Amino acid sequence: MDAVAIIPARYASTRLPGKPLLNRTGKCLVQHVVEATETATKVGRVVVATDDERIAGAVEAFGGEFVMTRADHQSGTDRLAEAAEILRLAADCIVVNVQGDEPDMPGGCIDQLVNLLAGGQCPMATLATPLSSAEAGDPNKAKVVRRQDGRAMYFSRSAIPFNRDNAGDVASLLHLGIYAYRVAFLKQFTSLPPTPGEQAEKLEQLRALESGFDIIVGITDYCARGIDTPEDYAAFVRRLKGGR
Repeated sequence: MDAVAIIPARYASTRLPGKPLLNRTGKCLVQHVVEATETATKVGRVVVATDDERIAGAVEAFGGEFVMTRADHQSGTDRLAEAAEILRLAADCIVVNVQGDEPDMPGGCIDQLVNLLAGGQCPMATLATPLSSAEAGDPNKAKVVRRQDGRAMYFSRSAIPFNRDNAGDVASLLHLGIYAYRVAFLKQFTSLPPTPGEQAEKLEQLRALESGFDIIVGITDYCARGIDTPEDYAAFVRRLKGGR
């Protein structure tokens, strides 16, 4: 089973410009992500996909692998598809899309995702984790509802399922922004036109559901700690140094 992890990384960020190169820990952020990804046992290769020479230079400096992609991609998934083409990955190769701002992502989650995709009939796999009802209304946290067979029913920024009668705590699932696909489906997915739900919710994975493709959703205890703001990065630095 061939599996490759690709980490899309761009310099521009509205809330945190130059995010991949932040280095208050002694290592740039993208290096932390690469090293975390390399702890996975089910991927044989970890590659950073970027359009920025500064990021490419940093990856080269710590001995990582990178590919240069176009600068006009609308999403990390589009950048991923181009990287897979540049790397000449086989159509049945599994590609794991690892977010470039999640340095705490356990290798076990990546392995779980690869196994999910390899062992099932869905063309796309992702992960979710339990979310408290108090956090379910936060639109910055994408939620997912699964069918009984583990396939996604819907993703939303709203609280789902909706607790109409306020009958106690309702189990919600936080969607983690990590995906696995085979190369053939990745190319197909990025060729599909945007769909109404995707555009309304600003959730790219809805394009797959609205286009008739199933997504298998695995459950993990890991709670994502993505870095979107200076405060997020400061908290990461504190954790790494043994603080709170």
